[in-house]
Amino acid sequence: MSDLSKRPTLRRCAFPPLCLLMLFGPNICHQSAVQAFADESKTKDSVPLVVALELPRIKVREYHRPYVAVWVEDESRELVQHVAVWYQQGKNEEGHGEKWLPDLRQWWRRGGRKMDDSVDAVSGATRSVGQHRIRVTNEQLSKLKPGKYNIVVEASREVGGRELVRLPFSWPPTKADQEKVSGKTELGQVSLQITPPRAD
Repeated sequence: MSDLSKRPTLRRCAFPPLCLLMLFGPNICHQSAVQAFADESKTKDSVPLVVALELPRIKVREYHRPYVAVWVEDESRELVQHVAVWYQQGKNEEGHGEKWLPDLRQWWRRGGRKMDDSVDAVSGATRSVGQHRIRVTNEQLSKLKPGKYNIVVEASREVGGRELVRLPFSWPPTKADQEKVSGKTELGQVSLQITPPRAD
């Protein structure tokens, strides 16, 4: 008879799935493992769009991190979904960071001026020089009707310039694809990775 006292218990084990495997063998864990991988796949499929953008290093005497807005627009260039808004959080000696949001001219005109809950949900602090990724979830895109859209990225920098780029996509996506565009001043390379939903 094996000594069960030497086997790990689920109560004491920090990794219950591993302990199940040690206690009862691989067969009983197989179904749970398969389900776990399936759930993980569904989670990944819940992010159909990933925006990657570069904030380039700009050699100037006085550098300020840029304000950045990312949104979805339809074929008539109407804003249909806020994706991200990066701006100075809080106050400094010159005032609250919201004061300069109108410098994101296109975003502000298209709907940013409302500053409602949909903006608050995606707002965050300004980012440093380098590469940044933004995950656009199915939930964020749930109100989109089938059709053609653009991801729009706009950057504006104090004592600097302003730049805007567009990356087209169709909704819902039917195949994996990638769109790329290179900015010339305030933005470096910007790309859009498109992933269709997983077929069950």
